[in-house]
Amino acid sequence: PFKVEEIKILVRKALEQKKLREDHLRLAHELGELKRVLKFPPNLIGSSPKMQRVYSLIRRVAPLKTNVLICGETGTGKKVVARAIHFNSTRSDKPFVTIDCSEIPESLMESELFGHLRGSFTGAVTNKVGLLKIADGGTLFLDEISNIPLNTQAKLLRFIEEQRFRPVGAVKDEVVDVRIIAATNRNLETMVKEGSFRQDLYYRLNVVK
Repeated sequence: PFKVEEIKILVRKALEQKKLREDHLRLAHELGELKRVLKFPPNLIGSSPKMQRVYSLIRRVAPLKTNVLICGETGTGKKVVARAIHFNSTRSDKPFVTIDCSEIPESLMESELFGHLRGSFTGAVTNKVGLLKIADGGTLFLDEISNIPLNTQAKLLRFIEEQRFRPVGAVKDEVVDVRIIAATNRNLETMVKEGSFRQDLYYRLNVVK
């Protein structure tokens, strides 16, 4: 005493639940394998297919010296991903230095990145070590890199190409070994077309996106 259509629906639902349960177990297993390989910060979570792809990219790019560009809206965890890349790299015992380019006044950006010598400009009463020097051997994370002014972009490009820079007011270059990870919540390709971001710098940063 049953209706065939009702039985078909019940069986279909049971099969769907079985598949969901199997998919969940498979994803949990894959996530466990990835987390055994990767040293994740505690707030990098998620087991969806998209997050699995993020974990896979981190695992592949972390051991390299390759520059990385992380894109996403504010609050989506770009800095967390940058930290995961650094702490799963061979540079993990070296500095991870962060600069929020949206918080630094345009007039001070060069000094923050490259440092300066005393007397090189008004207000420079002491020598200042730049963040590139502090990050030597490690990783420099340039958060919201779209805010870097064009003149500083040119000097940053030179550093990426040659791994050398000149502090403001200095006559000699300094050589360091720094990996660059940049992040942005804006479309840099659009900014390139508008002329507010250098195309050559964009391509140097966007090696892995």
